[in-house]
Amino acid sequence: MRDFVVITGFSGAGKSQAMACFEDAGYFCVDNLPPEMLGQLAELFEHEGSQVQHAAVVCDVRGGDFFDGLVKVLDELVARGVPHRLLFLGASEDVLVNRYKETRRRHPLSGDAVVESDPAGGAVIRAIDAERALLQPLGARADVSIDTSDFSAARLRKVVADKMLPRGSVGKLAVTFLTYGFKHGAPRDADLLFDVRFLPNPHYEDDLRPLTGLDEAVRRYVESSDGIDEFYDHLTPLLGYLLPQYEREGKAHLTVGIGCTGGRHRSVVIAEHLASLYGGQGAHLVDVVHRDIDKAPRRP
Repeated sequence: MRDFVVITGFSGAGKSQAMACFEDAGYFCVDNLPPEMLGQLAELFEHEGSQVQHAAVVCDVRGGDFFDGLVKVLDELVARGVPHRLLFLGASEDVLVNRYKETRRRHPLSGDAVVESDPAGGAVIRAIDAERALLQPLGARADVSIDTSDFSAARLRKVVADKMLPRGSVGKLAVTFLTYGFKHGAPRDADLLFDVRFLPNPHYEDDLRPLTGLDEAVRRYVESSDGIDEFYDHLTPLLGYLLPQYEREGKAHLTVGIGCTGGRHRSVVIAEHLASLYGGQGAHLVDVVHRDIDKAPRRP
């Protein structure tokens, strides 16, 4: 065995997507493995004649009463000298609740409660609290912890690849331009952050306030602002220098945060400009995530 990864964390935090990342990289993967079988599986992989060199398994609260024994099993792996890594996935409570509402799935600790009969999410919140108590000792010993609150499924897989897979195994550097509003909080896992609040704010133009940076009128307003050309003159060479450096270092995914006040106008225009610029070069895998673009604008 060259790599044995145990994936755990909160239900709804993206463990299935993380496992898919390992599966795409050629790992032998097992989902929802009862913890008491973890040691047996590791022993099987180490047996002479085993062809499995890379494996990833998911152990979580779906294992029921057996999940309490996961810490003990991990301690036994350490005692036996079995090399392994623990990946822990988490997310904020409100994000987890919203994900369950969107998918209409039942939390494994919520009993028979379903979203339709519990629109306030009380049963899910209680289940998350119970899960948090069970996961606390695992989160403390994790080799890698990832907060997935701001992640799309695709972005989570890129981040897992960056943090967990061997260097050079994931191809081109994947660059995500992530826009956000400072009033909604800075992103948790961005590698670079740029504040563009020095530019004139379209929010204070009555005809532009309900629009976003994806609308042509807002784009023209921002792109004609005093200081925008100087900003690009400084930022573009900086990114042009940094991206190859990160790629040379072996990084697989880079998140560049672009922030303005609400995350709907200035940051969106600039991120779209940068994505078009670097995506058109073909040297990187480029995508754009507008985290706060659909949040209603406040009145001036």
